[in-house]
Amino acid sequence: MSKIVYTKSAPDAIGPYSQAMVVGNLVFTSGQIAIDPADGQIKAETITEQTEQVCKNLCAVLEAAGTSIEKAVKTTCFLADMADFGAFNEVYGKYFTGKPARSCVAAKQLPRNVLVEVEVIAEI
Repeated sequence: MSKIVYTKSAPDAIGPYSQAMVVGNLVFTSGQIAIDPADGQIKAETITEQTEQVCKNLCAVLEAAGTSIEKAVKTTCFLADMADFGAFNEVYGKYFTGKPARSCVAAKQLPRNVLVEVEVIAEI
């Protein structure tokens, strides 16, 4: 049995999908980008600013699912430019202190031309 997760504290989905799904004792988030949930706009310009917003959005979705970023077990990260890897890692490391398993790949283009997108699998 699965449950759809929704919170106004994170951006609305920009397509036919949910912010996250809870299945058993796991939550699977959709990829989060640097959309400010207050107005649906992308205000962050640098990789550092965008990664901060992405992590805040993920925290909100995970909280709505009944868990937290500390319980992340796997992340998948997409960067528009691998030259941003170091700056991305600095911000990412402040949030994902439990060091979950991770994949990080370059993507030719991300939604709304953002620099970073991250999805998470976490325990409840």
